[in-house]
Amino acid sequence: METTSRAVAQAPAAEGGPQSPSGRRTVDGYLRAPFPWYGLDEAFAGRRWLMQIGTSADGAVEHGSMGHGDEPSVRNEHVAGDEQDAKEKFAVVVTVAANPDRRSADGTGLLEATSVSSAAWLAGVGLLSFTWPGQMDHSLRDDWLEQQTETAWVLADDLDGEDWTTLSLPVDGVPTPFHYRESEFGWVLAGSTEQGVHLGAYGRGMSAYGLAFAVVKDIAAYA
Repeated sequence: METTSRAVAQAPAAEGGPQSPSGRRTVDGYLRAPFPWYGLDEAFAGRRWLMQIGTSADGAVEHGSMGHGDEPSVRNEHVAGDEQDAKEKFAVVVTVAANPDRRSADGTGLLEATSVSSAAWLAGVGLLSFTWPGQMDHSLRDDWLEQQTETAWVLADDLDGEDWTTLSLPVDGVPTPFHYRESEFGWVLAGSTEQGVHLGAYGRGMSAYGLAFAVVKDIAAYA
């Protein structure tokens, strides 16, 4: 999809770790979106927070993420399994506008269509942005992230492959099929809605099997 490079550019810096989602929080961009945003349904009673949006070259909002639970920090193997890591329980929902092939704003070319694979890729990269193998030197993390990002794209482009299973979860109260996979870093899932958007999600510490998604009625609840 046309906005993927922007998603990579927003990955945390290797040395300083991820910028807190609260530091990126702004309602304005979300309000400009011509499509509905999705989050966990009202059964989720924990904290909600905005993350970031992705835009096309002409500034149109094309996707964005909303967090639920603990604001995640970079996880590496040195902290895996300790008390701090166990307390990081979060799920991030990625909403992607379902766009067909369309002309760019200047009329000089076509923008790539979005699909369930787009949502799966953005969710996979989102999970990677909060992950860092502990045995790796800081200076090598960018190379690692680039390699893993490519792997995430390959996996997202083969949703019917053996790396994915099928999981049915409620979306606006309707059972909806999702593609689902787990890794040592967490889980990723992706599917589509009847509201003209694709959904991706990723998380750690919260089971994906108990999640349910719904249109966000009050964006202020995340601000």
